[in-house]
Amino acid sequence: MLTVIGETLIDEVVRPGQAALPHVGGSPMNVAVGLARLGHPVQFLGRFGRDAYGDMVAGHLRENDVLVPVAPDAHPTSIARAVLDEDGAASYEFSLLWELPKVAPTADGAPNFMLAATTVLHTGSIATMLAPGADQVFAAVLQAHPAATISYDPNCRPSIITDAGYARKQAEKFVKLADVVKASDEDLAWLYPGVDVLESARTWLASGGEEGPAVVVVTRGADGPWAVCAAGEAHCAVPPTKVVDTVGAGDSFMAALLSAVVERELDGAQRRTALRAISCEQLEELLRYAARAAAITVSRAGANPPTRAELLKG
Repeated sequence: MLTVIGETLIDEVVRPGQAALPHVGGSPMNVAVGLARLGHPVQFLGRFGRDAYGDMVAGHLRENDVLVPVAPDAHPTSIARAVLDEDGAASYEFSLLWELPKVAPTADGAPNFMLAATTVLHTGSIATMLAPGADQVFAAVLQAHPAATISYDPNCRPSIITDAGYARKQAEKFVKLADVVKASDEDLAWLYPGVDVLESARTWLASGGEEGPAVVVVTRGADGPWAVCAAGEAHCAVPPTKVVDTVGAGDSFMAALLSAVVERELDGAQRRTALRAISCEQLEELLRYAARAAAITVSRAGANPPTRAELLKG
């Protein structure tokens, strides 16, 4: 079982000259859907309300075969407004609540039952930054770490978490526990102003010593993804495609990256040594696979990750 913990919300997409259209979104939720469409059993641990937008979220997850063990609550479903410019690039405004007490360990300190069968746990974005839920997510990562591969994507939202110093400390907490880390060049430039983004990624790789990340990936838009591991560095070009918009591209990349890790049987804590021994050639294969997923997503409107058949066809 793959587990994704984080926020889900409604994206009210505003295109130039058009009225807002609601779509189910949220970076972690998009990753969960992306993994399910690539054929993996996945559960999503997040929150949404018992309201019309919450019904949209539940329906979207159900239609994509994502398991949802956490019931909706009495608070309103969170909303993000994505305003697209003439080039299709998105900027965001948010109205949200983030808390997830149901992932807490049991009274005797044992891991929560929802994490028991997890071989991969992915989290990131708002869920790892915004109180009170960020502490609850970190506790869940600590619970899962002895058995599962941990994946992290900071996916920074400066319009919500305006203090870069705080965001940097939060990100570094999760990076040290993560096996696979993905960040955009924009994330790293905001977290570490004035520092070369690739150097920041190298620092993250070394941050946990023998217990830190095995792989750190930096997505760089048209320049193509780049990654670093113990064996060295890898990069690949972006597949040629016509960009409709960039919504959800990084989440599709993240889902496909994790899918490739699982398919190569590098998931689970018992395989950490093998993951840390990944070669540059293998890492480049992972980047190419994930870049194809992102290219398919940007070729169509909204956060619409590819299915396994679509990705293999490419």
